[in-house]
Parts: sequence; C-alpha cells; structure tokens
Amino acid sequence: MLIDSHCHLEYDGLIEDQDGVLDRARSAGVQGFLNISTKQSEWDQVVGTAAREIDVWASVGIHPHHADSHADLDIDDLRKAVSHPKVIAIGETGLDYYYDKSDRQVQQELFRRHITVARETQLPVIIHTRDAEEDTAAILAEELGKGAFPALIHCFTASAEFGQTVLDLGLTISLSGIVTFKNAKELQEVAKSVPADRILVETDSPFLAPVPHRGKTCEPAYVRNTAEFVAELRDTTVEDIAETTTKNFFRLFAKAAA
Repeated sequence: MLIDSHCHLEYDGLIEDQDGVLDRARSAGVQGFLNISTKQSEWDQVVGTAAREIDVWASVGIHPHHADSHADLDIDDLRKAVSHPKVIAIGETGLDYYYDKSDRQVQQELFRRHITVARETQLPVIIHTRDAEEDTAAILAEELGKGAFPALIHCFTASAEFGQTVLDLGLTISLSGIVTFKNAKELQEVAKSVPADRILVETDSPFLAPVPHRGKTCEPAYVRNTAEFVAELRDTTVEDIAETTTKNFFRLFAKAAA
C-alpha cells in the first residue's frame, strides 16, 4: 500500500480524467491521496473530491505564489475550512523567494497565519519552501517556541543542512519524483539519511514526473516509481518503503487515521 501524500487532482492534466487518474493509481497499489489546494477558490473543489472519494483527503491553504491576492485572508475562514471531516492538513503554504511572485513580508505573514491554525487544531502544516531556507527555519523555530504543531516540508529539494535543521525541529520530509533525477545527487544523499519514521513520498502531480516518465504529465500512480527509487537508495525493498511511508502518513495525518 502506497499513499501519494501530495497531489493536485483538480489541476489541468488530471482534472480532465480524474476518475481514470485515480483508477490507474489504485491499480498501481496507491490506496490514499492527499489532494492539495493552493488558493481559497480551490478549497470547495478539493474538499468536494475528498468527500466523494473514500480514499482521498484534502488540505486547504494558500501557496506563497498567491500570497498577495490573499493578503487579507480571514483566519476564521481557514478555521472553518479545516473543520470539514475530510480536511486533514493545512497548506500548502510557506515561502518562495525563487519566483518572488508575492511580497516576501506578505508570504511570511500568511505562513504564520496557517501555523496559528495548525497549532490550534494540531493538523499538520504542509510547507513549500524554495530559496528561502533561512527565513523558513527561523519562522518555524520561532513559532514552535510558542507551542507545538505538526509540519512537513513537501517536495524536499533543499540543502542537507536545512534538512537536518527541520528534522531537529521535529518535521517530516516528503520526497517527490525530483529525487529520481540524474542531477539530484545531494537530494539523493539526503534521502538515504532521513530517519525511517520521518519520510513520506509524493508526486506533486501533475508536476515533476519521476524517471522513467520525465516529460509526461505526472500522475499519482507514479509515486510507485519514486518509492522504488528511494528503496534502492536506502538498500531496502519497495514493500518496506510503502509500509514505512504509509505508517508515517497516518501517524502525521492523525485525522485521516481517525
């Protein structure tokens, strides 16, 4: 049993054949899907899919790319959205200084707003971070000092040093198809060393298709390819990676287990 811990089932490339996408993934042994939103206008759609499909859950949040257009997001709207029984996480949120599509201060403020609700609800925060390691780590350390909350770095591509920093803070690391890329040598070294109880796998579909599907629209079924690659890196079996990451998923996303 595998779980795709991060996919965008409502995005172009998947939404046109969502039933087929899910069926192909189930046939590949994927038995759970966390459907991620990136802006408020998507919340009803991701929750609707989760409500319709027994093996799909939803996460609600604002991606840093959309921070400027959500600068006045009412935190009570976020609190209300996460109360739905199939909403098991908050995000994706975080900081993206690579594209800088939104003001950095606004990104930081929205990130903290998501964390506030995570602390209140104990739902995990799904964090996107790119070229913003220092500020991401600083905000996490400061906010954890105010009270604990669960969190993970999705689609981890950062430095080994940042990886150790977030592990020391108690976070989980999720690996996407990027780990299979030939030029991802540093990431592959990180993937070897992540503690077994802190690792997840994901597709981030429809993006980042793993080898041997590079250049294609990524689908949740391809999480098996990533799991197989990570198993080889860690000198174990894909069955072991599947069992480990599934246990980790339900431990972290406790609302899904309930």
